[in-house]
Amino acid sequence: MAFLTAIQSIIIIIFIIGLGYTLKRLNWFDDKFGKGLSKMVIKVALPCAIFLSVLKHLKRNELLSLSDNLIFPAVTVIIAYIIAYILVKILKIEPGRRGIFMNAIANTNVVSIGLPLNMAIFGADSMPYFLICYIVNTLSTWVFGVYLINNDDPTKIGQEKVSQGINWKKLIPAPMIGLIIGIVFLLLDIPVPHVAMSILSYLGGLVVPLSLIYVGTILATAGLGSIKFDRDTIVALIGRFIIVPIIMILVIVISEKVLGIDMLPVLKGTLVVQSGVPMLAVLPILATEANGDVKYATNVLVSSTVLFIVVIPVLMEVLQYI
Repeated sequence: MAFLTAIQSIIIIIFIIGLGYTLKRLNWFDDKFGKGLSKMVIKVALPCAIFLSVLKHLKRNELLSLSDNLIFPAVTVIIAYIIAYILVKILKIEPGRRGIFMNAIANTNVVSIGLPLNMAIFGADSMPYFLICYIVNTLSTWVFGVYLINNDDPTKIGQEKVSQGINWKKLIPAPMIGLIIGIVFLLLDIPVPHVAMSILSYLGGLVVPLSLIYVGTILATAGLGSIKFDRDTIVALIGRFIIVPIIMILVIVISEKVLGIDMLPVLKGTLVVQSGVPMLAVLPILATEANGDVKYATNVLVSSTVLFIVVIPVLMEVLQYI
């Protein structure tokens, strides 16, 4: 079942990427299309999608009860960032790729791939535990991950930093604002009119298709021959699919065997499966916004999405022994 779900997810993703590729090759989109599309996704669609996800998948009484389990994915992500940073220094990864590389290892496509996969494998009972991964991944991406990419702008490397006060737009990006407002509405039980929910739903639904269409346009511009397994891509893939799942498994084993924490099988399964989900669909868009290496971001995204189908069966087999 997990294998079939992975296949279906990849087919859908590849099809939409192919659509963007074809339309770009047909000159439906000019060179300015990407910039406008990235702003639309980051500043409009994503905040709406995250706000709706909070109201749809979280409950007030669950929010506090789930907080104890946040430590498991949080520790894993923190260690992943540390390892990614060390790899950046050892490999001397060039500016414009550093933030992308660290995000590729630490953060995942938790919504469009992680959610349907988890539901197919573990069912609706796993939703509360999936939300643990969702919250940590969202906070990791939009609090720290986007900062790493923005701070790695190669056009600003070597420039003197002038103190101009706090830039709140970069400190609290639009998707993070969507999460904060969603939690406030949830905790205070503020009703949202049906019309507003419908509008937000339509806008939020644009995130995945627009992000993947954008990836297709990048591939069309660079050419399919640009997809390659260079050193930085291979190491990022190893980090995402081997190092991070191992970290998560070690966190689970230490929690149970050393600290004596009793973890439900569905919680362990969800944590392990979500640790092996592909990279962020918006990674190329984030790279575009920060003048980063968009070709590299596209390369690691497409590569991880294709290889993902091999990773999940392996993780499901490993689950039997932890």
